[in-house]
Amino acid sequence: MIKRKNILKIAIDSPAAAGAGTLAKALSKHYNLFYLDTGKIYRFIAYLKLKFPKKFNHKFVKKKIISLEVKELANKSLLSDEIGTEASKISKIKNIRKLVHSFQLNFAYNPPNRFNGSCLDGRDITYKIVPDADFKFYITASIKTRALRRFKELKKMKKKVTYLEVLKSIKKRDKSDFNRKISPLIKTKDSLLINTTNLNKRSCFLKIKKIIDKKLNI
Repeated sequence: MIKRKNILKIAIDSPAAAGAGTLAKALSKHYNLFYLDTGKIYRFIAYLKLKFPKKFNHKFVKKKIISLEVKELANKSLLSDEIGTEASKISKIKNIRKLVHSFQLNFAYNPPNRFNGSCLDGRDITYKIVPDADFKFYITASIKTRALRRFKELKKMKKKVTYLEVLKSIKKRDKSDFNRKISPLIKTKDSLLINTTNLNKRSCFLKIKKIIDKKLNI
């Protein structure tokens, strides 16, 4: 694997709907970093499984991951609860994680030259994918806040779903993410904890920007 030297690497781990994705996008834009929402890759694979059940096997997934372009992960249909539940199951499969990990590693350490570095958010980024990241953050929020955020997000997309259904789904997702045997969601000792329960998007961004700028002497 090619590794670009002297690049800025930011690693973010978080439970579902804690605001990490929004934050990572804002940081990527501000510092000109190549951004990847790693959970979207598992959602993309889940989407493939639901759309092509007869074709779905390791060879099929490998082919799709090799040719995968980041813009494909912006597909709004990947955000459905059904795909999220399926993605949680898929993320436990060792062979699939290996495929996804190689994609993530290349993304993290070899971003296109027009970028100053990379920013990845997911569940195991700080200790499995980019353990030598310049900045590591663990973003969280209360489960009720996270469920409400996801509920509003889905409502904007005209999805017919209740808040209680979303809350139940987030609880189920948390249980899966925290307890799985392969790459569970954990907060590493060297990750800075940021609780976004009472922070809006702007406040959260400014809080982290201040931490980064101080270390970079900006």
